[in-house]
Amino acid sequence: MTLPIDSRLDAILDALERHSRALLVAEPGAGKTTRVPLALLDAPWAREGKLLLLEPRRVAARLAAGFMADSLGERVGETVGYRMRGESRAGPDTRLEVVTQGVLTRMLQDDPMLEGVAGVIFDEFHERSLEADLGLALALDAQQGLREDLRLLVMSATLDVDALLGVLGGATPVIDCPGRVYPVETRYRALNSREEAAAQQAKALLEALQQQAGDALVILPGVGEIRRLARELALRVPELVVMELHGRLPLDAQRRALRPDPNGRRRVVLATAIAESSVTVDGVSLVVDAGQERVPVFQPRTGLTRLETRRVNRASADQRRGRAGRQGPGLCVRLWPEEQPLVPHGEPEIRQSDLAPLAFELARWGITDPQRLTWMTPPPDAALAAGRDLLARLGVLDEAYLLTELGRACVRWPTHPRLAVMLERAAERDAQPLACTLVALLEGRGLDEERDLERTLKALLKAPREHRQWQRDAERLARLAGVAFEVVNLAPLGELLALAYPERVAQRLEAGRFRLAGGGLATLAERHPLSHADLLVAAELDGEASGARIFRAVALDRDRLEALYPECAEWRASLEWSDDQGRLVGEQVRGLGAVVLARKPLAKLPPEAVREALLEALRRRGLPQEDEREQLQGRVALLHRTLGSEWPDWSEATLLDTLADWLGPHLDGITRLEAVERLPLARLLLDSLDWPLRSRLDALAPSRLAVPSGSAHRVDYTPCLVGKPPVLAVKLQECFGWQASPRVVDGRVTVLLHLLSPARRPLQVTADLASFWAHGYPQVRREMRGRYPKHPWPEDPMTAEATARTKRR
Repeated sequence: MTLPIDSRLDAILDALERHSRALLVAEPGAGKTTRVPLALLDAPWAREGKLLLLEPRRVAARLAAGFMADSLGERVGETVGYRMRGESRAGPDTRLEVVTQGVLTRMLQDDPMLEGVAGVIFDEFHERSLEADLGLALALDAQQGLREDLRLLVMSATLDVDALLGVLGGATPVIDCPGRVYPVETRYRALNSREEAAAQQAKALLEALQQQAGDALVILPGVGEIRRLARELALRVPELVVMELHGRLPLDAQRRALRPDPNGRRRVVLATAIAESSVTVDGVSLVVDAGQERVPVFQPRTGLTRLETRRVNRASADQRRGRAGRQGPGLCVRLWPEEQPLVPHGEPEIRQSDLAPLAFELARWGITDPQRLTWMTPPPDAALAAGRDLLARLGVLDEAYLLTELGRACVRWPTHPRLAVMLERAAERDAQPLACTLVALLEGRGLDEERDLERTLKALLKAPREHRQWQRDAERLARLAGVAFEVVNLAPLGELLALAYPERVAQRLEAGRFRLAGGGLATLAERHPLSHADLLVAAELDGEASGARIFRAVALDRDRLEALYPECAEWRASLEWSDDQGRLVGEQVRGLGAVVLARKPLAKLPPEAVREALLEALRRRGLPQEDEREQLQGRVALLHRTLGSEWPDWSEATLLDTLADWLGPHLDGITRLEAVERLPLARLLLDSLDWPLRSRLDALAPSRLAVPSGSAHRVDYTPCLVGKPPVLAVKLQECFGWQASPRVVDGRVTVLLHLLSPARRPLQVTADLASFWAHGYPQVRREMRGRYPKHPWPEDPMTAEATARTKRR
């Protein structure tokens, strides 16, 4: 079967023959994932080494490898194989390995030369996973410093080509390839938020099935939604063939979901975003899109990751729609109103993830300054600092952000640095088999999340064969540790978790309500068996610091906590602002962070503790409202967004995270919160700006702009805090003769004009003044001349004299 990509294969081969990097932009349905890698195997530069094809998901990696092996008439593991954490099907003759993105990072860390690898292909790069961004940054670094002959090909259906060329180099060849997409009719059907979603989804699907032939693909945000819709469909149409497609399924079940029914029956495939790209579900001509995606969002201030269900972005919605037109004309039913706005693209994962693993990989690469690498999106300072702080607390990084002896030992474990610390230090407690089983449970999917971990582990150990994937993962880790997979003692369970999650040690305040060592609050249902535990460790949390929900936890013995963390025996001053008393309240305590095991009165308030208590109170309350500070933040936000990272990030969250840096030095002698809030925060912020930037601030983002009347009016920069342009509100008569809208930031940004009536009421909002004079002004003139006869309303505003006065004084 001929695919659109076939006509571009010669161009791709030629580009990589002459260049070490290339960019392929191929629309959905072009066939890039399975045709391009096989074609490259015949390139002269590839004959002495293997190729790596990176896929963002395990499902896509297995299925792509299987499809390419079938096309060669071979089994997976011969010419084409795959490799991912804990699973590998590749042999000595394998020349094309399909790997998940984290595997490339480990390969580069183990061998920066990538001996035996001729080229790396990044597939579906538009998904912008953290591991793909890191893998590309490390591959570029290795290519520049060690392997000039290494070929890199970045492929995607939708790409910001200019941004990527800024990373790969302007001379990088770009190959475009259209997809093979048939016409797709799009219909919108908004759901009623007051009614059950699954029932409405089922009704919309069944109606669409009557109007469109072929199989149906329903894209939902998560497995829970898939199961609910499957139950609803089973009640309504029991004979309907309903299949699931998501990452928890065995490989055989995933493959069955991609193929037409062997008996020719119509199918409905209920899938997560896994079906958005990388794989094609044969026979589909109907797509029902719930319009949502589930995204983990890390919060550096709290150290918690919140799973957010949010509206899908426009690029993803278009990808989903295209699934209906892969093999013939199709229909896409979108379960949201047509007027619902969608953001153009999703946020890169590097901007919303826990960056502790990234900080670990940078330290392992020997880099303390991430700017030494070439990033498409640099890691945010606050999130990277939070990741490094965690690794330092775990003993993995030293003060220079390099690996400690413990950190170097943790390298062998293919898991999150937290869990690597647990696995490595478990040997000190003769508890490695337990640590291996625990890590396999924490990383596993499809297991009961609401029960406490001890009971869950006991159930798994009683019947391990019922949970084969968990057993395989545990056995793999046990082999790495050099121990037998045999657990007889669960006593160190809480201690092991406290090694990995010290800031999540929690102390009961009342039934079901706990204070975390990191300072936040967390809750359990009162019926939960651990809701009355004095101490516990929360392995999994979700939500805000003011009320995180505990998903997985285990009780912790006080004696074990004190033995684990010797600082629990040290007395320290503790101060906090009491809103009830309106003052600082101090005492001496000992414990772990905010978990207090003992307390006694404090005779004197240490200045450092006073300063930190005031800053913490301000973090909780937020910065006081102050127009001057908010205007300054808006000006710098505009410059940060337009000119890049040389201008600081002064968002509210970042300023609260960095209070100690820019506000802390000015708190000497202050003991009351009211005095802090009276400080000139705008001036203190401005003083913290480097002089070269401060000297350019007024020229790039002036606080006032001169208008043709001769007046200078204040520019409102607060809209820039939410990504909007600055605003200049000015009477219309003062703008006569002004031919174009004013611009700031060296002409890069147009100011939004709010043109006002003589009574200072808005007449028009425009970013295109010339267009307003030509098309909008005549209507405004007709309406306003009779209402304000003393003010000029000339026929030709371009030649009239601008004025702030009336015609007759």
